[in-house]
Amino acid sequence: MPTLVVRARRVVRTTGFAVLTGTFVPMFAARMRFAGPSGPSRRAVRDAWMGGWSRALLRLFAIQVRVDGDIPPITGGRVIVANHRSAIDIGAVQAVFGGEMLARHDLADWPVIGLGARTADTLFVNRTEANSGALAMRAVQRRLADGHLITIFPEGTTFDGDEVRPFHPGAFVAAIGAKAEVLPVGLAYPAASSAAYVNETFPQHLARLAGGAPTCVGIAVGRPIRAQPGERAAALAQRAQAEVVTLVARARAVRPVTTRCPSSSSRH
Repeated sequence: MPTLVVRARRVVRTTGFAVLTGTFVPMFAARMRFAGPSGPSRRAVRDAWMGGWSRALLRLFAIQVRVDGDIPPITGGRVIVANHRSAIDIGAVQAVFGGEMLARHDLADWPVIGLGARTADTLFVNRTEANSGALAMRAVQRRLADGHLITIFPEGTTFDGDEVRPFHPGAFVAAIGAKAEVLPVGLAYPAASSAAYVNETFPQHLARLAGGAPTCVGIAVGRPIRAQPGERAAALAQRAQAEVVTLVARARAVRPVTTRCPSSSSRH
């Protein structure tokens, strides 16, 4: 049975999540209507609002982010590729890097969160339908060619542990077609954390996160890579996966044994 402390955390954090999200999303949607349909000004508004919301949620759930490595300046289109372990990944990556995301298709229909995702220019894909994947990757390529930053989790779903599964090549087809760079990123969580999002619904996952102790997320940032002349997407995907494997190990090494990040090294 959950202890009184865990139950209290769940009540406070789930209530806070509902109030924060329910307040933020309509205000965000209203603000974005005045930001224009596209362009740098819209991206700046989106990043400011989404970054603020993400940081607020991380504080609410007592999640600290420790970043190892410098984020290189953006000179054009960039796709961030990372391992995927938790719903926390989205908030942590958004808070650190900004930009847009590729998400599972059903997220678009979730109450409140779906509206927020659509307003944030999220792209959606149904990985069980080949046509959906092809359409999504064409949309990713167009945005990359226009200089956007998009985060994709190319394992295709969430997994537990540090093993990095094979990357689907679609994101790399888009990167090659747009002549965009790929920025590999590795994420690591404490083994005792409640971060893993596997074999449960989102409400169940949210309840576990809400009851969890303070935790530290390690994020290791790699160097941008580009396709070599004549390199195919599958080969670029394998190179990026190998980089993420190394970065996950680095994120694991810099993340302290305790669940809390050192205050001087956390960014959130």
